[in-house]
Amino acid sequence: MAGEHKHPNYMAIFWLLAVLTVIELGVVFLPFGKIVNGTLLCALAVGKAAVVAMYFMHLKFETRTLGLIAITPLAIATLLVFVILPDAFFVDHKTANVKPAAAAPAKH
Repeated sequence: MAGEHKHPNYMAIFWLLAVLTVIELGVVFLPFGKIVNGTLLCALAVGKAAVVAMYFMHLKFETRTLGLIAITPLAIATLLVFVILPDAFFVDHKTANVKPAAAAPAKH
């Protein structure tokens, strides 16, 4: 049949995902800032998700159109994060400027 494809080496994919997981655990303990660590962890997670989608969901062997359809929700979610992200920097945290109340005697 023309639609058949060679089955991937699932053990090689397992070891690739295991190595990427060990790298993720190593990134957690690196002395970088939170933003760098977060960026590295997100990149590794997207890479692992791509490997799973390509081989376990067989997207590597499908037409390009189906792959683009599968990537669309990721693009929409990324766009949503970047659209909402600026609002997080303009939130007025009023509780940070409040001085603690002096210890007053309790009224009974």
